[in-house]
Amino acid sequence: QVQLQESGPGLVKPSQTLSLTCTVSGVSITTNYYYWHWIRQPPEKGLEWIGRIEYSGSTYYSPSLKSRTSISRDTSKNQFTLQLNSVTPEDTAVYFCASPRAASWGQGTQVTVSA
Repeated sequence: QVQLQESGPGLVKPSQTLSLTCTVSGVSITTNYYYWHWIRQPPEKGLEWIGRIEYSGSTYYSPSLKSRTSISRDTSKNQFTLQLNSVTPEDTAVYFCASPRAASWGQGTQVTVSA
């Protein structure tokens, strides 16, 4: 069974960098054809796709967030990480990591951007 767990600070100040880690168990993140996604849901809004890192290490980002987003991985820890720069209160959301192939999502972590 594949499990994902998000971790990171729940409060980030405006203009700073949001950094979250997703720890994966049950499968290696380098396993062929597994794609690892970050998704968020702002208050009272729908889900928004942020980006993904593939088993090969290739990354793809939402055009609207691409200039501020970086997704990387640590294969030794079986983790992948989201960094979102220059955050504003509009980046306040519940952030999820997910793997469609594994049909698995993390439980989500609330991140609030506030001074």
